[in-house]
Amino acid sequence: MRAPAPAPAHSPSRSLALAVLAGAMLMTVLDGSIVTVAMPAMQTSLGFTPAGLSWVVNAYLIAFGALLLLAGRLGDLIGRRRMFLAGTAVFTGASLLAAVAASPGLLIAARFLQGAGSAMSSAVGLGILVTLFTEPRERARAIAVFSFTGAAGASLGQVLGGLLTDALSWHWIFFINLPIGAATLALAVRALPADRGLGLRAGADALGALLVTAGLTTGIYAVVRIQEHGAASVHTLGLGALSLALLAGFLVRQRRAATPLMPLRILRSRAVAGANLVQLLMVAALFAFQILVALYLQQVRGYDATATGLAMLPAALVIGAVSLGGAARLIARFGERAVLLTGITLLIGVLGLLTRLPVHASYAVDLLPVMLLAAGFGLALPALTALGMSGADEADAGLASGLFNTTQQIGMALGVAVLSTLAAARTEALDAAGRSAAEALTGGYRLAFAAGTGLLVAALAVAAIVLRTPAKAANTEVAIAA
Repeated sequence: MRAPAPAPAHSPSRSLALAVLAGAMLMTVLDGSIVTVAMPAMQTSLGFTPAGLSWVVNAYLIAFGALLLLAGRLGDLIGRRRMFLAGTAVFTGASLLAAVAASPGLLIAARFLQGAGSAMSSAVGLGILVTLFTEPRERARAIAVFSFTGAAGASLGQVLGGLLTDALSWHWIFFINLPIGAATLALAVRALPADRGLGLRAGADALGALLVTAGLTTGIYAVVRIQEHGAASVHTLGLGALSLALLAGFLVRQRRAATPLMPLRILRSRAVAGANLVQLLMVAALFAFQILVALYLQQVRGYDATATGLAMLPAALVIGAVSLGGAARLIARFGERAVLLTGITLLIGVLGLLTRLPVHASYAVDLLPVMLLAAGFGLALPALTALGMSGADEADAGLASGLFNTTQQIGMALGVAVLSTLAAARTEALDAAGRSAAEALTGGYRLAFAAGTGLLVAALAVAAIVLRTPAKAANTEVAIAA
């Protein structure tokens, strides 16, 4: 791997740059979760149909997931700083459009633009970070901070969304992005190092960009519509087949193109390929925790938006404490793989306990222990991020960052579609059998949690078998820790 060039003597503060990158990630993650508790208010205010309301989430997921890989490579070509600034500007402008939306169509369009802006900034964030922090211990700490914003931001978004929706209105969940986005832009101009990029001639594969973007868009669209059409429907299978064909064409194109959008050498790294597969499985499973627990609290236990957010807060606090307080030290002492395996094991405990969730659950007895075990995410995500970026050299850092974020979004889309569909089917069956509404809903959620547990077990197996800490790197880490 080619060593990154040392930072110039007069480069801006790396701490400020890290704060900018983490702040942008927090804004993106908050926007993805803050919407969930405000959706009933949006439906009442704008007159969404039940099917149409899902597109407040789906439009964002489709744009974000489909454009990440392209944005990451373009960041390598035109400069990651330029891509980050452009993405933050698009996201902030789209947030204003969403905040003032007076119709379902306008809100969905704004959410699509938000997803595009998020893809542009998120795709290059990790690439900038790993070129700024090259010393192993510093990089581990920086990745822990960066990962914390992703791990805890989702839970914090639910808290903030509930408070803003109940105290003001749903419009404020988007208005709040405006000062954050403006501050991020102002600080990014000062803090992020300028980079010229490789130039478009070094990798401007227009056909490849078209194939991968169309393939991901079609695939994610098919996944998020599974609950409406069914997994075995002509609609789902047809779009799935089309998506696979487009992505297969993309891979063939990358092998033959003189300037590929995604050089396939990046997938030859066990660290890159393995970490992305583990993340796909892990994120798909943990969507059940974030979304389905919130739905259980509201639909079964009768919590309002604010109470739901506060009930999820302990998870955010323990994830933050572990990510910022101990993950970097543990990674330096024991290596990324050992910390990752420990984190996933704790997360298996989270969903395993939820498979026994009773209808009339006591928060202190049945839910608080689950929130505390979520600390495993604070261990797993920093370790997984470090592994996922360790196999890419400096020239491909933006691409690796975009790929890592792409698998995260695909995992979220799969979690939305598959686990929600399982829960809904089980709920319908129990309802038809004469169970009460609360019993039917709880039974559906328990099945989804069981499926999520299976995904985490698969993630643990892949991590144990595929991911290895190179002996040289492991020795360096132990020496640094000592």
